[in-house]
Amino acid sequence: MSDCYEKMKFEMELKGFSQQTQKHYLNHVRLLEKYLDKPPDKISPDEIKLFLHHRIKDGISYSNINISCNAFKIMFNSVLNRNFSDSTIVRPKKLKKLPYVLSKDEIFSIFDQVSNLKHKAILITIYSAGLRISEVLNLSCSDIDSKNMLIKVRCGKGGKDRFTILGQENLNILRRYWKLYKPSTLLFPGKLQGQPLAARNIQEVFKSAKEKAGILKSVSVHSLRHSFATHLLENDTDLRTIQVLLGHANIDSTCIYLHLSPKRLSC
Repeated sequence: MSDCYEKMKFEMELKGFSQQTQKHYLNHVRLLEKYLDKPPDKISPDEIKLFLHHRIKDGISYSNINISCNAFKIMFNSVLNRNFSDSTIVRPKKLKKLPYVLSKDEIFSIFDQVSNLKHKAILITIYSAGLRISEVLNLSCSDIDSKNMLIKVRCGKGGKDRFTILGQENLNILRRYWKLYKPSTLLFPGKLQGQPLAARNIQEVFKSAKEKAGILKSVSVHSLRHSFATHLLENDTDLRTIQVLLGHANIDSTCIYLHLSPKRLSC
């Protein structure tokens, strides 16, 4: 790792960024370096704009480009002291698109297509507890509190801990999974010692199960989290409780589910 990347890693560690965030940010700077075929300290403001424009024209998602902008802020401003403004590191306007949600029948039809118990336990936990894929894959066995029917989410988005609900059906499949796989520390370990299962494996499992179930909606694993929140709202759970369970910093992020609930829209 070159000196500027070492310094960038140091800056991110000072800010308390997770290992996953650090990895993503470093990779985005490497993408810029590869595209321009020159090291970061030789890159001009116009070249940064050229790269970001290229990514937008290629149809790269807003969230992905936003990560690039965050990474460039650290590399060029915190490490290289360039003090580039938002007119140099230009963020595209975020389109306010509503995500798709799945009905309970659609979710169960997808789960029915998953034969591997480990994969099924992961997907059911994501839906039943409203977790992000990174959160479920980093769960430890000790995070499952069957006495109080809670799941502890450690270092969620923004490095925040929180608790979410543990449903009885979720607990049942986790017990079946534990008896078969006997995990010791990480609840869903991968092949490498001490490392969780790769997120892309679960994404591929979900995509395959969705296709087998005949679901045509443009949905992903993250849609299970959206569906969790929407179904809670339809069961008259208040927005503040949903906000806490999801770990949203701002209630505005939770209010989107008012637009996704057929029950609320028909009122």
